[in-house]
Amino acid sequence: MTSLASYACHPDRSRGRLHAEPGGEERGPRDIFQRDRDRIIHSIAFRRLRHKTQVFVSPDGDHYRVRLTHSLEVAQIGRTMARTLGLNEDLTEALCLAHDIGHPPFGHAGEDALEAALEEQGGFDHNAHTLRTLMLLESPYPLFRGLNLSWEMLEGLAKHNGPIERPSWAMREIDALFPLDLRSHASLEAQLAAISDDIAYDNHDIDDGLRAGLLTLEQLLELPLVAACWDRVRLRYPDVPQDRLLRELVREQIGVMANDLLRATSANIAASRVESVADVRALGRPLVGFSPELAAQERDLKRFMYASLYHHPIQLAAADRARVVVTDLFRAYRVEPQLMPGEWQDDCALDEPRRSRHIADFIAGMTDRYAEKRHAEIYGAAVPAWME
Repeated sequence: MTSLASYACHPDRSRGRLHAEPGGEERGPRDIFQRDRDRIIHSIAFRRLRHKTQVFVSPDGDHYRVRLTHSLEVAQIGRTMARTLGLNEDLTEALCLAHDIGHPPFGHAGEDALEAALEEQGGFDHNAHTLRTLMLLESPYPLFRGLNLSWEMLEGLAKHNGPIERPSWAMREIDALFPLDLRSHASLEAQLAAISDDIAYDNHDIDDGLRAGLLTLEQLLELPLVAACWDRVRLRYPDVPQDRLLRELVREQIGVMANDLLRATSANIAASRVESVADVRALGRPLVGFSPELAAQERDLKRFMYASLYHHPIQLAAADRARVVVTDLFRAYRVEPQLMPGEWQDDCALDEPRRSRHIADFIAGMTDRYAEKRHAEIYGAAVPAWME
């Protein structure tokens, strides 16, 4: 790792972990943030991301992205930029790898269904559920619940979308357990991980949309950002067929966004005169971001992607089916908890809101294909009267 800037997160200055561990951090050559990263990689929750929706629900093709491949791509982008900015690469990488762990099956459609199912019990938020999964539900160690990640790691995940003024019930529970200063801005590593997420899905979703035939190059070229990148690609490769250059277009756009972010962020840091991570958190505004010009173009790109891809009729139909699956599963488990595996039955409380939240924990951990399998097992045979 290159030398760290004074305003980066230094592992020897970490606020530590919630639970003391035998031997402390002196277990081999890894520092606290490197161990955080490795705990994420070895977790069951991370492995499940390979069968969770990114853009397409249970995609038929092997070449489409899923939450796991998306998270790996975010980590690659984030770590490269962290090195350039003098930030902690390992913490940035760990945050990038873990940021989507709380997503339920079927992406945002599944989240919408759980939010509706828990309306009277406080709702559901995938970002808070990431913290819930890593601090309470995933428990591979003998002496405590959770992965026992560092304070800086948990803070960065909690504030993936910025400071939290009105925390959900799940986030309040986590904050009461290990206070995360929710109303302050996060470290530069966390800010960088969040925008690396944007860069990755802005561009890789274009790649998948083109591959699926739901987007066309002609549509994309109506956006000035895409048109300018395409012109540069065509100038470099004037004799290469158009279809051979589509992935080059995506790479060009990632490069444009990353380079703009590095220039703008370096200027922001210099102008702010922050000297420590405490200064970063107390500043009252983010420092990692695009220039105003590119930020406006990126917002235009997002609006286009929602209108043309995420809300495409084919996608909306798949999302409707996904919501039905999740809603049906919640109804079934709510009335007959014995339909859940034994360990989940044993912990299913009789009182609300604990009962419904526990069922949501079980469903949120499902992969797309497991949710579909369980739905077929329950609803594929004769349907009980209460399910009709």
